[in-house]
Amino acid sequence: MALPNNNPTKTAAWQKLTNHFNDINNITIKDLYKDENRVSDFTLEFNDLCVDFSKNRITKETIDLLVELAKEVGLKEAIECQFNGEVINVTEGRAVMHTALRSTSDEPVLVDGKNIKPQIQTALRKIKSFSNKVISGKWKGYTGKSITDVVNIGIGGSDLGPDMIVESLKFYKNQLNTHFVSNVDGDHVSEIIKNLNPETTLFVIVSKTFTTQETISNAETIKNWFLKSATIFDIPKHFVAVSTNLEAVDSFGIDKNNVFPMWNWVGGRFSLWSAVGLSISLSVGFDNYRALLDGAEEMDIHFRNEEFENNIPVILALISIWYNNFYLAETEAVLPYSQYLKKLPDYLQQAIMESNGKGVDRNGDKIDYQTGTIVWGSTGTNMQHAFMQLVHQGTKLIPADFIGYKESLYGLKDHHKKLMANYYGQMEALAFGKTKEEVHLELQFSGDEDKINTLLPFKVFEGNRPSNAILFDKLTPKSLGKLVALYEHKIYTQGILWNIYSYDQFGVELGKELAKKLLSKQ
Repeated sequence: MALPNNNPTKTAAWQKLTNHFNDINNITIKDLYKDENRVSDFTLEFNDLCVDFSKNRITKETIDLLVELAKEVGLKEAIECQFNGEVINVTEGRAVMHTALRSTSDEPVLVDGKNIKPQIQTALRKIKSFSNKVISGKWKGYTGKSITDVVNIGIGGSDLGPDMIVESLKFYKNQLNTHFVSNVDGDHVSEIIKNLNPETTLFVIVSKTFTTQETISNAETIKNWFLKSATIFDIPKHFVAVSTNLEAVDSFGIDKNNVFPMWNWVGGRFSLWSAVGLSISLSVGFDNYRALLDGAEEMDIHFRNEEFENNIPVILALISIWYNNFYLAETEAVLPYSQYLKKLPDYLQQAIMESNGKGVDRNGDKIDYQTGTIVWGSTGTNMQHAFMQLVHQGTKLIPADFIGYKESLYGLKDHHKKLMANYYGQMEALAFGKTKEEVHLELQFSGDEDKINTLLPFKVFEGNRPSNAILFDKLTPKSLGKLVALYEHKIYTQGILWNIYSYDQFGVELGKELAKKLLSKQ
């Protein structure tokens, strides 16, 4: 079954949305808040997650029409295509099955007529057994010492995903120190290895083909550094691989028992759920890694089964399309109010912009409407002292996702109260602003009466700037899995509505090809 193929702008729902946009274009969030049920009508709850999207320039009719658009372009069928293992990455001839990696159901998932569940379970058992050996100290290096440091060598999805999760789950980490080497810039790898002891370091090389220029260059440099104090016979104790190229792995010196599988039905930027997540399991232990998968599976089930109007990833995707395609807002900010999530915006940049940064539709025709949004962000409250000036008072409309947690991990209540006061305060300021009258009063009270006329225009906040509040009870491996899966499904929903293929990434190749040509001339 092929993916539905519909130009969204030619649908009846799109025409209705265009008319509706013209009708409510001048509406303000402040006006909408006159309805006392506004918050409850525009809030969705799912176990430990609450999403409040009431501070948006939308009405009930907006949501109804956006849902109508989703139905008209065949989103429901497209979701089933993905979960059933259809070849939805058409240009590369692949199924897209990161959802199967976290599924605990016994229901078979067929790819090319073969049930992939047994392979997934085997890989998970291998990750568990290996992680337990290294963490417990049973796995010894070449001088008989236990491992103290783990270095993940990869780039793109083989780096950004594991690195973001390891950083986000620092609170749950064990005694192992985890490092990430990605950039082909030699200064990066040099900085990482200069403080490492070759006798107690494990290197995880992550490369599907085992030919990725950056990864293999870094792996070779590290191997040469290692061999200054060890021999080639010691490599199997210190190097493992996540790859499909067994021949190349073997010639590098890695024991075939220390190779973890990668499958072509998992795209790089969705691969942290596979053996690419080995460094996560080593850092926080397999049980926490499994909890991460379980959280993602909860979101998968919600996404697959929930009606669109109550479906969190679908609603967030539709709101994003509303701003991108009707208000022509080109960017959106991701603002986690947790320092642990400082790498989440970087991770989502790849996930979203590599997936939906496409200029041709599923027919191969040039697109004349906006697709992928530009995603950026940082953590609260740091960014309040940085770029939020532009979000509040600049000339651009920037919808924002505020991600927060009801409870902190170390339990410093006073800090957490201040953090959450800022979380809510920022969204309120964006939505409702500050009027001339309010500024006037403020300046009068502060004794700046003579400056009123001069300062007034600079202190006014227009407001009417949209945001979503994404609130979890607590940052746990499970809730993090849920959050990442939420964004994955938002990406897919948008790709379907924009009539593009979200799972190929040919755009990353030309520069690399030219770099190779330039290298060969040197």
